[in-house]
Amino acid sequence: MRGKIVSALVMLLALGVGSLGVGNLGAQAEPLKIRGAWVAPLANLASVWLQKKDLAVHFGQSYVFEAVRYAGTPPMITAIANNELEIGNLAFSTLPIAIENAGLDDIRVISDDFQDGVEGYVSNDYQVLTEGPIKKVEDLKGKVVAINAAGAGVDIAMRAMLRKHGLEPNRDYTIIEAPFPGMKSMLMEKKTDLIAAVLPFMLDPELKKNARSLFDMKAAIGRSQFVMWSARKPFIDAHRAAMVDFLEDSLRILHWYLDPKNHDAAAEIASQLTKQPPERFGWIFNKNDYYRDPNLMPDLDALQKNVDMTHELGFARGSVDVKAHSDLSLIQEAANRLK
Repeated sequence: MRGKIVSALVMLLALGVGSLGVGNLGAQAEPLKIRGAWVAPLANLASVWLQKKDLAVHFGQSYVFEAVRYAGTPPMITAIANNELEIGNLAFSTLPIAIENAGLDDIRVISDDFQDGVEGYVSNDYQVLTEGPIKKVEDLKGKVVAINAAGAGVDIAMRAMLRKHGLEPNRDYTIIEAPFPGMKSMLMEKKTDLIAAVLPFMLDPELKKNARSLFDMKAAIGRSQFVMWSARKPFIDAHRAAMVDFLEDSLRILHWYLDPKNHDAAAEIASQLTKQPPERFGWIFNKNDYYRDPNLMPDLDALQKNVDMTHELGFARGSVDVKAHSDLSLIQEAANRLK
């Protein structure tokens, strides 16, 4: 018997298993930790992902997921560069900034999050006081406008619209930064003359009572691949199987939220997250919301136009070929599993 055991160990050593140590022969690899970013509650899929992790059949097996909130997409660039974040929820504007300015040439777009300017769906809004002095875009000359972060998607779209009307930042107007939840009070207190209103904050009853739309993002830049999930190529290459598992589970979760029969349950989740009554969330995951591709496929043609515009406005040192910086094979494989 002893001879058989020795022979078995010799064989394991020959196969390279022995280098792990006999005590580790039965050990299993820990699930991959995936940290995913989000900015706006309910709008970003990552913000409501864990509330339906019961649908994630691979969660805790090949991976675990952690949702991390950021004030805007620009700070995600630093987090990705420092390996503090595996999946960035980058906007169309921060993708070229990450590649061209921060030197993260290995960033790859891997899926959609949501799109703006799609016919029949909601677009981000830029609002002023209903009884205030701003009646048209030109009235913003000499005024203060608020965005969440310099270089964010709502910032770039706002600058593009004001440029169409002959206004340039610093020369003609002042930009300040504020978190989305605080913009309503800043407008009401007249600390700013225009705010970027995004879901769910644009639906605040007090804001709707006292503010109006001056223009929306669709009017400013047309259709946009507003935000998408992005990861670095070395991470993708090293953990492809777990990433496909994660995206497969993400599709399951998205499909649950998009299914009309789950709307009331989704509204309850929204209520729990935001501490607001569930009846306020009739808009979520339908045509009163942003457009989300049901297969999480990003619109790369729209994204290319958005990226080119970001460069033209002077934020990115150069434009980038978005198809060369995308890897949609993971989400395609994940979607194929669910067919």
